[in-house]
Amino acid sequence: MTSYETLLRLAYHTPTDQQQFLTPAALGAYDEFQAAAAPEQPFRFERWRLGVAASLLHLVAQLGDFDLASRASGVLHRALSTARSPEDIDQQIGREAKLFDQLYTNLYVNDEGEILLDLFARALDADAPALLGAVQAEAVEVARELDFEATDEDE
Repeated sequence: MTSYETLLRLAYHTPTDQQQFLTPAALGAYDEFQAAAAPEQPFRFERWRLGVAASLLHLVAQLGDFDLASRASGVLHRALSTARSPEDIDQQIGREAKLFDQLYTNLYVNDEGEILLDLFARALDADAPALLGAVQAEAVEVARELDFEATDEDE
């Protein structure tokens, strides 16, 4: 299993999440990038990046039952699943730009949430496969350490 798939499975660990989010489009994004011919690589890279970013926001949402992060993750996942070009990705996410702005301005999270949001920002800034791969690897390490049960007990 690739670190990309590991990240997805750590982020979407409940049966309901797995059924909704572990779609063929989401699961295949990294492998499709790896197999893409040069002209298709920019689009396939964007889809891979969407999968990483959506997973990170989903983890943030789970840490604090944070609806805004959950909605933003859904926007990214929808773009990953339905977009047919980089421009289509930009359009879909652009329609929800206000949601992403609010994500940072209305957010109170714990230290783990801040780490995840930093990784999310780094995933969006990654402009090369090696950079996104490094963020993805770090995200897997962080996701393995998250304790959602302790968060639930605190509420």
